Amino acid sequence: MKKLLLPLLVTLSFGACSTQSVLINGQQGRLAKAEAQTFFVSGIGQTQVLNAAAICGGADRVAKVERVESPMNWLMETVSMGIYTPYNAKVYCI
Repeated sequence: MKKLLLPLLVTLSFGACSTQSVLINGQQGRLAKAEAQTFFVSGIGQTQVLNAAAICGGADRVAKVERVESPMNWLMETVSMGIYTPYNAKVYCI
């Protein structure tokens, strides 16, 4: 049992975070807004909108958008058994 515990913990720690990025203008840009978004029951059937064009002052000024699940987000989701599911949204402007 002890031999399985360490590989299991290592595997879980690597699976704890993820980032989904969309490059819009092919540039990295600068971080304009980072916002925590709250979902419940793993976000099934829920949406939250972040208007990147309004944040950057026009759609042509949006460089990148990201959705990030950090280790802290994963921990909160695990502790609540999937009831509370936080994510972070980031908008980068040119």
